[in-house]
Amino acid sequence: MNQDTKLIERLKNPKLKNEAFSDLLDLYQERLYWHIRKIVITHDNANDVLQETFIRIFKGIDKFEEKSALHTWMYRIAYNESIRFLEKTKTSVSIEHNNTYTKNLTQDEFFNGNELQLKLNNLILKLPKKQQRVFQMKYFDDLSFREISNILNISENTLKSAYYSAVKTIEDKILTEC
Repeated sequence: MNQDTKLIERLKNPKLKNEAFSDLLDLYQERLYWHIRKIVITHDNANDVLQETFIRIFKGIDKFEEKSALHTWMYRIAYNESIRFLEKTKTSVSIEHNNTYTKNLTQDEFFNGNELQLKLNNLILKLPKKQQRVFQMKYFDDLSFREISNILNISENTLKSAYYSAVKTIEDKILTEC
């Protein structure tokens, strides 16, 4: 029995749920935060979406059918909450938004990146939305194509195509700028 299976059993047990949920937070809070942050951009928005995500996880764990891995299910909830937030606030990524994002990122006390990371972030923001999300989930979150497929409800072949197109675009831009 693996760690997630044990955790799921504890989460579904009313007597152990609160303690198990605390363990779940310890294991996944930071990973889900950064997954959400890449979508909603700002720290405050990411924290709000993360809170909503964990509320949904807490309320929905009893309905979790274990057809996918626990973390895949949680990433899907986080992704859906992020998209819901963007739709609700009517936030979209535009060139002006990209410039604001870069400025906010460099001034954010939680960002400790370097110039190369900023260039990579700017290149990612110039990709079509689907390529952005697939690239971020594969490259930064280290999710498999199968997991991403379950999260986004898109075929693995389509995801692979989007990912490798994104990689090629980024490589080409880096080579032309150097």
